[in-house]
Amino acid sequence: MTDKNDPLAVALFSEILMTEQLTRNRISRLLPKGMELSHFSVLNHLAHVGDERSPAQLAKAFHLTRGAMTNTLSKLEWAGYVHIRPDWDDARRKMVAISPAGRAARDAAIAVISPLIGETVRDLGPENVRAAVPVLRTLRKNLSSDD
Repeated sequence: MTDKNDPLAVALFSEILMTEQLTRNRISRLLPKGMELSHFSVLNHLAHVGDERSPAQLAKAFHLTRGAMTNTLSKLEWAGYVHIRPDWDDARRKMVAISPAGRAARDAAIAVISPLIGETVRDLGPENVRAAVPVLRTLRKNLSSDD
């Protein structure tokens, strides 16, 4: 059993929280005008999965309320970045897919944040990043399983 005030644990989470805040700020400033980080995150997710998702599935993937996800999806639909259609099997549900304009917006965002990401990897050293990614992935999975 570990001490609930374990200095190592406190230091780890302090660094993670500060890094997350600084990363969000830097990426948000680089994103194309009008695109929020939440918009990019959803577009990037849809581009990666390559298939439709329901708003509930997206909310679960991002650990958000359905209302928060509905708000983000409404903005993305208004911008023409996603298509939202009724679920043909269950009229109570909707399905969301990235549109060609959404894919282009996501690609434009990737293009402007890629130099920052590349610079970060170069500054830290690829070996350090390779070593850190599995640790961070395990931490994410452990935290995700607590929901």
